[in-house]
Amino acid sequence: MSSRIQSHIAFPEPLLAFHPDRASDRETHPLRGLLRFGPHSKGLVPDPIRVATIAPHGESGRLYDFMKQLNSSHQPIERREYLPEWPGFHRVFGLHMKGAGGACHVELDSSVEGEFQDSSTPQIVLADRLVRAVQALETRRPDFDVLFIYLPQRWEAGFVGKAGDDFDLHDHLKAATAARRLPIQIVREDKALSYPCRASVMWRVGLALYAKAGGVPWKLADVDPETAYIGISYAQRPVESDRPRFVTCCSQVFDAEGSGLEFVAYDAHEFDLQRDNPFLSRTEMFRVMTRSMDLYRRRHAGRTPRRVMVHKTTEFKREEVDGCMEALHLCEAVDLVQIVESVGWRGVRIDPQGGATRGAAAGYPVARGTLVGLSPRECLLWTHGDVRGISDRGAYFQGSRSTPVPLRLVRHAGHGTWDDAARAVLALSKMDWNNDALYDPLPVTLGYSKVLARVVKRMRGLGSAPYQFRFFM
Repeated sequence: MSSRIQSHIAFPEPLLAFHPDRASDRETHPLRGLLRFGPHSKGLVPDPIRVATIAPHGESGRLYDFMKQLNSSHQPIERREYLPEWPGFHRVFGLHMKGAGGACHVELDSSVEGEFQDSSTPQIVLADRLVRAVQALETRRPDFDVLFIYLPQRWEAGFVGKAGDDFDLHDHLKAATAARRLPIQIVREDKALSYPCRASVMWRVGLALYAKAGGVPWKLADVDPETAYIGISYAQRPVESDRPRFVTCCSQVFDAEGSGLEFVAYDAHEFDLQRDNPFLSRTEMFRVMTRSMDLYRRRHAGRTPRRVMVHKTTEFKREEVDGCMEALHLCEAVDLVQIVESVGWRGVRIDPQGGATRGAAAGYPVARGTLVGLSPRECLLWTHGDVRGISDRGAYFQGSRSTPVPLRLVRHAGHGTWDDAARAVLALSKMDWNNDALYDPLPVTLGYSKVLARVVKRMRGLGSAPYQFRFFM
């Protein structure tokens, strides 16, 4: 028996589309594409985007100054091989952003500072005051589009709970505002107001603001128009909670262009717990997939996709496979793919040039998009690595640190080569509109579902209606 693994193949960097009709408006670099072509949904988002604010007592001015910076230009001082100049919000997105009317700006009472300092649970004090401020703005909801909430660094003790306390202020606020269908942007002093690279901050916040106002910055360019992508994740509530322990969060059902603006979630009741991971019964998985397909058909004039790819981080047990197949029986092809992040594999790129150094490790890592087959059911895919055509220097390695770790893809249902499944994972890693990076290590099917599950588990009533993702970003 040979111990040699299969030869590798390399997929090109996926293209992004910046216009619904013009095939020429394509680019691998998301920010460069926005500068060249404008956003995909140009002209479809109300102009201007009106911003409401919540700030500490006497500090609204700092938030207003920050908002003004979004309309100014800034040169990058970090990631210069990737990050372009920020030319101002209007230049990037083709519309304006401004502060909403005067009644849409709230300052917390000055007494918050004393209560916060004196309390043994400052996170509870802070969360309560901020949620009450949000409630005060609800009557003004028709007058603004997105809410900015400013958190100074001196409140850091209230951002998370103490050891063993399952509390996160960010997720708590997202849960409270998502239930009210209100998109928010949390503006932290350390990560936004005082962060040295203003261009980096403006790109991140500008992208998030546009998406939270209902915009679509870009979509995928070259994908099968009859394939749907689904990501499944689970969140665990504390044992002492009076609600079901696990919430099943089905991430957006992404269509062929990678655009998924809604998702479904519900409490899981029938599952087998192994290694602190829930594995759904056939009935529960059937419910998840059926609701996902209903969501897809509602967005696609009743049409059923020809092919469905389902991603999750744990293996698909036999009952889960059967539940998927029963719910997706109208689809011609179903791929159930487990995506494993923590693997022991590493790859080193060998310099192919001759001379004394022939066979030595190259000065840059394995190329992003490299796939190595391990068996008919498993392969390694590098979603993190060297990318060409991004930097003027040739090679671009996002982060420029450590040896990139591949993802291990395990197929529990499906046939054929790994090409389609691997291309999909690679392309979907570029669909996070809440990030200015070239890509994420995970496809958005799993990246989003993890975020959604973390927030959804804190919501009191899930309901049966789909949620828009922009309320959870």
